[in-house]
Amino acid sequence: MAHPLYDLSLKKIDGSPATLGEFEGKVLLVVNVASQCGLTPQYDALEKLYENYRARGLEVLGFPANEFMAQEPGSNDEIAEFCRGNFGVKFPMFQKIIVKGEGQHPLYKQLTAAIPKGQNKPGSDFDAKMAKYGGDTSQSRDIRWNFEKFLIDRKGKVVARFMPDVEPMNELITNEIEKQLR
Repeated sequence: MAHPLYDLSLKKIDGSPATLGEFEGKVLLVVNVASQCGLTPQYDALEKLYENYRARGLEVLGFPANEFMAQEPGSNDEIAEFCRGNFGVKFPMFQKIIVKGEGQHPLYKQLTAAIPKGQNKPGSDFDAKMAKYGGDTSQSRDIRWNFEKFLIDRKGKVVARFMPDVEPMNELITNEIEKQLR
């Protein structure tokens, strides 16, 4: 029986219907992204990760969201053009969704329920930085900021959650990807 994540209704950035079922049997890195964030340069590393591991079964999936200081204000067309033009993004991108709070997309409800808190980099001051911006949700399951990452195994199980300050090529992420791709 397919994992419930695979049945969720989504829309690709071009508006065409999709589900995660299209990626069944692959390892997925799901990331909420934004175009006007200090972490936006992570698009480069996400694309590199995708290029490095795609042939072995990794898919990076980008979900634009505007919940954090309105750092993703553009339309889906503008977001797609920005990602292609500035970062050469080839990994699948989806339409803008709500990742926390009222109207939270069912995908993010399931992801945050599966793993309530993400891993920080060792020695990270991310929590302190977030508190300055009113983002202290350390006691909740909420997505903390743009570029939070969830890793899903080949069977649809959420196996890891990484905080936004863990760069895509960080060994915390690459080691877990390697483990899942075996």
